Amino acid sequence: MSDPRFAEHVVLVTGASDRGIGGAIASRLASEGASLALVSPERPEQLLAELAEIQSEPARSVWIECDFLRDGDIEKAAAEVADQFAQLDVLVNNSGIDISGNFADLAPDQWQRLLDVNLTGALRMTQAVLPQLLKRRGNVVNIASASGLAGTPGLSGYGTTKAGLVGLTQTLAAELAPQRVRVNAVCPALVHTPMAEQYVKELTSEIWDRIQACHPLGIGAANDVAAAVAFLASAEARWITGVALPLGWVASYPLPVQFEERPRRSC
Repeated sequence: MSDPRFAEHVVLVTGASDRGIGGAIASRLASEGASLALVSPERPEQLLAELAEIQSEPARSVWIECDFLRDGDIEKAAAEVADQFAQLDVLVNNSGIDISGNFADLAPDQWQRLLDVNLTGALRMTQAVLPQLLKRRGNVVNIASASGLAGTPGLSGYGTTKAGLVGLTQTLAAELAPQRVRVNAVCPALVHTPMAEQYVKELTSEIWDRIQACHPLGIGAANDVAAAVAFLASAEARWITGVALPLGWVASYPLPVQFEERPRRSC
């Protein structure tokens, strides 16, 4: 791009994997000039190679190992971002896990894992890098879910944590606005990712038809989420904060789909 929106900007993306939403967000922001700190449990070799092809100096990407379920990792990752880069302009809280099944069967340890990664992890990462964001009057984009805006049978735990993330987004937006730090969220419906496609293969044609009927614009792509994140993170959205933006779903299209029990990790 002739005038990249994120030139001389540093963006931290959690849960950035080789494929999926995190990787698409990283690629989109890199194509618009950003330097990237990729925070995830495993090194995304393919993604790093792709970013090296996209980026031009002085932009660069580094991987920082971080497991939200491991004590101390979030604080260490935030410190390493400060060491690697002289600034931080945007935080994208993308890390998340998905455990589906009946509410009555949700085990206490599953509930705790969902909370620790999807909600507490985003809160703690935001706290850890907030001093850096304040210096740059930066912003935060949280990856929530349509299931955090409307109840979805079979996703009681996941949907609750994403609803909490929407609440956190709105509260922080109000609290941080005087310091000119914006906080927004995107709430995607079903997105075509390798993990989701593997899950969809196990569904009956009847359930798949019901899922498609909940998506008036069709099933989304990871790049659709990345485009929304890029806008909200950019200076073009400088007058937008506290938004929980639905993607691929509207309130008049309920999500009455029963998801079978299946633990999934989504990055």
